[in-house]
Amino acid sequence: MRITDIRSYPISFPVPPDKSVTLSIGRTVKRDAVIVRVETDEGLVGWGEAHHGRCPGAVSRVVDTTLRELALGRDAMDVVGLWEYVYRKQLASHGVGAAAAMALSGLDCALWDIRAKAAGWPLYRLLGGANRAIKAYAGGISLGWQAPEALADEARRLVAQGYRAMKLRMGDVPANDIARARAVRKAVGDDIDILLDANTGYTVEQLRKVMPAFEEIQAGWLEEPFPPHDRHSYAKGAALGNVPFAAGENHFTRFDFNSLLEDGNVRFLQPDMSKTGGITEGLRIAALGSARKLSFNPHTSTTAPNMAVTIHVLCAVENPGYFEADVTELNPFRDELGGRAPYELDADGCVRPCDDASIGLEVDEAFLKAHPLIEGPCYV
Repeated sequence: MRITDIRSYPISFPVPPDKSVTLSIGRTVKRDAVIVRVETDEGLVGWGEAHHGRCPGAVSRVVDTTLRELALGRDAMDVVGLWEYVYRKQLASHGVGAAAAMALSGLDCALWDIRAKAAGWPLYRLLGGANRAIKAYAGGISLGWQAPEALADEARRLVAQGYRAMKLRMGDVPANDIARARAVRKAVGDDIDILLDANTGYTVEQLRKVMPAFEEIQAGWLEEPFPPHDRHSYAKGAALGNVPFAAGENHFTRFDFNSLLEDGNVRFLQPDMSKTGGITEGLRIAALGSARKLSFNPHTSTTAPNMAVTIHVLCAVENPGYFEADVTELNPFRDELGGRAPYELDADGCVRPCDDASIGLEVDEAFLKAHPLIEGPCYV
């Protein structure tokens, strides 16, 4: 089965002011994604999401030019071989740049979609897994910077929906973060897991101020207190308290994760299947973590294909952690793009994969055409 065409679709939708969420990287004004379509000479079509990296047009061009030229005519079933070929031709010689890694991620996910469709199996089965319950936490663009009382109300609503864990957006001034975290803990009680995400917004001194309060509320992790390249701050910050660090959504390929693991300052691994190199590389990163007895807690992106893929991969690794459920109030990329919602929450706060072929979704091409790229930043 040969690859006959590759095409990407950079897509956007505007976020109305009354649905906007503010976090340390800004206020949401739109959401972006890049969807990759791979066609074969046997008529099978695969779909994957390449994360937009806040430059969806640029990521799309990498797919449509460089990756297309490298992949056309190659064996669609040889996913690992094609990954290695693109790595040698594109990523190795000029460094693992974000745009190239994200573009390759979308291509890789689309090729696994084709493999699973060809087998007629759900993706988790093709990957050697089983249909099992995966713990979910309420995440996505939600639980952001707002008055503590309003944040507590949002948290209560999520508990009422069945979530047993949730992630709060930190990275504001320490006093505000402490007030929000304490308000949510008081609102939801001690039986709900509270996770925290600073979105790279802290300095070491700010972390020193918030860590005692985060320990007080028994936070399960603090995600990305610093930028991914700031290894010095991670080393200093890890000595400031007992709340473990989580990171990985902005680390690319197993090579970045190998350095992260060698440093030993992060205890929860969070690669994104649409950023880190796709399913092929996600499985390798899970294995690296497993060797160190660390759980695998992927970051999820904007669209239903990414979310569904993530659940299937979690069901196929031996160290699954949390699935990040997107509880963003408005997200047609989650609700409409794939023809159905990518997951349902059960009474225990868990999700399961679909048992249809591949990930159980088929991208609506009319939807893609109806949501063309909106230029400009997605956070302001």
